[in-house]
Amino acid sequence: MKRTAFTSFHEELGAKMAPFAGYNMPIEYTGVKDEHVCVREKLGVFDVSHMGEFWVKGPKAFSFVQKLTTNDVAALSDGKVQYSCFPNGGGGIVDDLLVYRIDEETYLLVVNAANIEKDWNWCCKNAEEMGLEVGKELYNASDEICQLAVQGPLALKAMQKIVDVPIEDMEYYTFKKATVAGIENAILSTTGYTGSGGCEIYVANQDGEKLWNAVMEAGKEFGLQPIGLAARDTLRLEVGFCLYGNDIDDTHTPIEAGLGWITKFVDGNDFIDRDFFEKQKEEKPKRRLKGFEMIDRGIPRQGYKIEDAEGNEIGEVTSGTMAPMVDKAIGMGYVKEGFYKADTEIFIRVRKKALKAKITKIPFYKG
Repeated sequence: MKRTAFTSFHEELGAKMAPFAGYNMPIEYTGVKDEHVCVREKLGVFDVSHMGEFWVKGPKAFSFVQKLTTNDVAALSDGKVQYSCFPNGGGGIVDDLLVYRIDEETYLLVVNAANIEKDWNWCCKNAEEMGLEVGKELYNASDEICQLAVQGPLALKAMQKIVDVPIEDMEYYTFKKATVAGIENAILSTTGYTGSGGCEIYVANQDGEKLWNAVMEAGKEFGLQPIGLAARDTLRLEVGFCLYGNDIDDTHTPIEAGLGWITKFVDGNDFIDRDFFEKQKEEKPKRRLKGFEMIDRGIPRQGYKIEDAEGNEIGEVTSGTMAPMVDKAIGMGYVKEGFYKADTEIFIRVRKKALKAKITKIPFYKG
């Protein structure tokens, strides 16, 4: 199993470790609920070094990223970030990702850990067809970069102590190149996967130890705790963020997944599968990803069937958990048309029981 630049710190702190995307990652430290509440009320630090980073450079960089992603890259300016996805050419999603515009000929694509190889192969195939030089104009830096996500309402205030430029007023989905903890040319962004604000800090692996120690010291007075992947999942689900492999995959379209807002049908944005997605949006999808909350006692899990009152199968749960801040069992799943409206009664099949639930608007929690 791979180790990140921070693995030894997790082990020293007694984190519960487990394999994730080929890495030995911390799942929890003091307990999921305790870590979850810490991020919502104060701040927590996540090791997200397992994420993938691809550089796209040169005169064809813009046209490459514009073709491969559904969002409109032309709307980006230097220092801005976009949430987007790679369509797979068959109506599904290769992965969801972040697109950072460094300048007009330089982009950083941040992809999911479990999909690095798959995404890289997809990018290489298209790069070769478009005449980009793989290894130079398209470069996989995933094994060279480590990343910490410091999340929570006090995160930027704490991190300001170790950053040489103002960050407390940074807008959502922007980034700055800065000196962080004495490390030059770090990238500090404000994209977030928790719904509670904060930042991500990217540095070279060799600077990982220095970054960790500085972040922990800067956050100490604010109550900073290290947070595991289990609380990362409950935090993102509470605010309705999709997780690849659960809520989105190669068999569902961004229109079905409620990601029409990152699928931009504007002039000049001729991305892969555009015609298919545009037609589906016009004709309305036959299934949609919807949030729901449990009425009967029980916790929904990925793969559980969703039924109507007569016991007919109408969908399947993609994510589910007990949400600490709303104190309810919640989930997301794809349901057939006719069951889209808020407060529509549905049932979750948990073993032999059909447990009552209702469709609800996302996010479940608003900070």
